[in-house]
Formats: sequence, C-alpha cells, structure tokens
Amino acid sequence: MNNNRVYKMSFAGVYPHYIQKAEKKGRTKEEVDEIIFWLTGYDRQTFQLHLDNKTDFETFFVQAPQINPNVSKITGVICGYRVEEIEDELMQKIRYLDKLIDELAKGKAMDKILRK
Repeated sequence: MNNNRVYKMSFAGVYPHYIQKAEKKGRTKEEVDEIIFWLTGYDRQTFQLHLDNKTDFETFFVQAPQINPNVSKITGVICGYRVEEIEDELMQKIRYLDKLIDELAKGKAMDKILRK
C-alpha cells in the first residue's frame, strides 16, 4: 500500500465524506466531530484551523494535542486490515479514525464508540 499518498491527502478533503457517511445513517456532524476530538485531543478552534489550512493527514495527526490513551481498545477490521496489527503508527491512527466513523455509521452508541 502506498501510504505516502494517503498521508499527503488533505484532511479537509476527506472530512466531508466522514460527515456524509454518518448522516446517511442518521448520525450527525457533531457526533463525527466528537469522535475526532476524542481521538486527537483537538478542540473546535484548533480543528477548524486545520480544516481552513487544508492540513494533510500526516500533519493533522503529528500535531494532534494528545491521541486518546484508550485507542488500544479499538479493534477490528478496516479496509481488510486489523487495526490493532497495523505497524505503521500514522496509518494506524488514520485507520482508527476510519473504524470509529464506521462504528458511528453502523449505529453503535457513542459511549461504546468512545470506549467508555
């Protein structure tokens, strides 16, 4: 897999797809944001700066204030890979986010998605 291409994609370019996926299943943009904030430690203001600056995925995750310590509880398959077995740390973080958005779209309760 060519990870470099994914790393250089604009987070702002993919973000609307996360929202669209959630909304198609009756979930909200606010829930998508809550997941992103939980995972990365961003708040609304710093997150908006990254969207406005069209920050790439690599920079978005490298500059994340704090990756949630409960990410190790995120398990399962996304895009044919077990997220807990992905060796590339940055790709693993990207796939964690994909997995959480998938869980939201599948109707899981927010407490379960956020591993409470």
